[in-house]
Amino acid sequence: MFCNNNETTRQQKIARLIQKDLSDIFLRFARSLGGTLISVSEVRVSPDLAIAHVYLSIFPDNKVQEAMTKIEDEKGKIRGEMGSLERHQLRIIPELYFHLDETINRMERIDQLLHQ
Repeated sequence: MFCNNNETTRQQKIARLIQKDLSDIFLRFARSLGGTLISVSEVRVSPDLAIAHVYLSIFPDNKVQEAMTKIEDEKGKIRGEMGSLERHQLRIIPELYFHLDETINRMERIDQLLHQ
């Protein structure tokens, strides 16, 4: 997980909790997409703990758009599942914003350029 010096320890703990729970949720969710792997690479939580930016890696590349569309369509259901898992640990379940993590794609592109 990306560690930002400006984040409080509480933000970091909540980000790790959300990352773990969303990873479990996406493991089940990916089955409905038929062979798509979705991993939560990073979670960043706002200082007021009301917003969580979730960065996802999706494989294979040809399923990215379909998966992101389905995730956005099911955002409320995903947040509800997360809320039921975290109801004893968090007072407020953060609003989720999903982003595609393209770090792996950038690394592969750099590797390709270096090998040319």
